[in-house]
Amino acid sequence: MTNPTPTGPLAGRREWTALVVLMLPLLLVSMDVSVLYFAVPAISADLEPSGTQQLWIFDIYAFVLAGLLMTMGSLGDRIGRRKLLLIGAFAFSAASLAAAYAHSAEMLIAARAVLGIGGATLMPSTMALIRTMFTDPGQRAKAIGLWSGVMTAGIALGSVMSGLLVQYFWWGSVFLVNLPAMALLLVLGPILLPESKDPAPGRFDWWSVPLSMAAVLPVVYGLKEIPSEGWHVGYVVSITVGLLFATLFVHRQRTTASPMIDPALFRGHGFAPSVVLNLIGSFAMMGSAYFTTQYLQSVLGKSALEAALWALLPSVPIGAAAPTATALVQKGVNRAYVVTAGFLIGALGYALLAFVGTDSLWLVLVACGVLACGIVVVISQITDLALSSAPVERAGSASSLMETAGEFGGALGMAVLGSIGTAIYRHDIPASAPAAARETLGGALSVADRVPGLATAAREAFTHGMQGAAIAGAALLVGAAGLAAMTLRRIPVHSKTPDEPSSLSPSGV
Repeated sequence: MTNPTPTGPLAGRREWTALVVLMLPLLLVSMDVSVLYFAVPAISADLEPSGTQQLWIFDIYAFVLAGLLMTMGSLGDRIGRRKLLLIGAFAFSAASLAAAYAHSAEMLIAARAVLGIGGATLMPSTMALIRTMFTDPGQRAKAIGLWSGVMTAGIALGSVMSGLLVQYFWWGSVFLVNLPAMALLLVLGPILLPESKDPAPGRFDWWSVPLSMAAVLPVVYGLKEIPSEGWHVGYVVSITVGLLFATLFVHRQRTTASPMIDPALFRGHGFAPSVVLNLIGSFAMMGSAYFTTQYLQSVLGKSALEAALWALLPSVPIGAAAPTATALVQKGVNRAYVVTAGFLIGALGYALLAFVGTDSLWLVLVACGVLACGIVVVISQITDLALSSAPVERAGSASSLMETAGEFGGALGMAVLGSIGTAIYRHDIPASAPAAARETLGGALSVADRVPGLATAAREAFTHGMQGAAIAGAALLVGAAGLAAMTLRRIPVHSKTPDEPSSLSPSGV
């Protein structure tokens, strides 16, 4: 670290090299969200899982990841973020190897669960280490902008990479690609990454672990199932149970002497608005993905690999979005205006989706690119604000809260916008259509050869549903822009000096 400044020492070549190393696990964890999109058919042919097992193979990773983020963020603050990162990298590598050579569906489900555990250690650790390595606010903002871009790109790359690997190798290769990057992290991490942790963390609250999982998992499960299955009683009950446990979890954090998530974090300038705005940004991003992936394949008739390759195009301008936003803030533009503009750009993307027809490939791609650029601007800026406002000793907890909000937002976006689109679709489908056709577009296409004109009607109904959901998404983002303008405009660019003593006591009171 060289060239001290009033806001913190500037990071040198070592820190920027370490950032590149940190990007490796982040890229892989985000890719693993979508890496099975094209591998599932090959896995089904080889392992012959039941329908329920196939769903768990796909979903268990995201469920475990979401359920353990807060636990791992708090644990990293206590035992050391670098230590937890390396432990997670080893677990991720071992689980990847086990998944690649799984000889049964049960073994693959177990390996995917361990991958979720590893992913839960890696994501908050990378963000917390960025907070530790880059104490200069300007450099930290640039680093977080890169972090946001890599995370977004990883989700898009995961599906394409899985399609290419499955086409030329076997399905286990989608997991083996994790090993070289994780090996590099295990070798270079101890050399380049500094260790950091809370010097006075207090006792670890073990009771908060099951409470946090009981709060997160039922809600995420219910929200993920509603878009495809509808608002069945079981899913509503699942969400309700999760919310009840969430109430108990919050009560414990406010009353115990050593909470897992210190409530004082939310008293930091800008932290609470950042969590809420991050949830809304993830809502918008995943809500649109629910429709556009189906549109490319089922409406336009692209193969899965063709759809994934086309979907890469909107990712191209994302690389410039976060750095541009960071540069504007560093030149003196109020962060509130930049975040507000990001939400309005995202709303424009949704507005373009509202004009999509049944043969509008380029309009869909442009709309997705505009929406993604706007949301990346938002997420990069509010992530920087959240980490800047949190004391460095609570960086892991702060990071895990932002990640958990993102998981909730993504699931909620698919549930709410998916439900709007599904309701419009079912309203537009003729009552005389087969039952399967009235449920989903996929069901309609599966029986379309027996009913003349059904395929065209179903595609038009789905497109109409996507238009309705896009209008709702645009309205939400316009509202979010107003919320950002009101809540962020009085927050200075650097709300507190990174080395300023924390106002949080070890007991969390």
